[in-house]
Amino acid sequence: MEQLEFFNIPSPCRGVCEANSKGYCKGCLRSRDERLYWLQFSDTQKQHVLYLCLQRRKRLQQLAWQQRQADTGELWLPEQMDFEF
Repeated sequence: MEQLEFFNIPSPCRGVCEANSKGYCKGCLRSRDERLYWLQFSDTQKQHVLYLCLQRRKRLQQLAWQQRQADTGELWLPEQMDFEF
């Protein structure tokens, strides 16, 4: 049974709208299908997509931290990295 939501779940779009080679948006970290069908998703599906985006962002932050630890001389922000899932 789906829980009733009292407020609309807003799109996680950050206005970057640029996809990497795997199709994930560099701004919001949604896949092509997640972006395409956002308005058709139920609130439960939207919450799941938001959870997936959070996990992807955490993975990018971990990669950025590892890159800093490797002392490459350049500091990359997670939004700038071209991630491959």
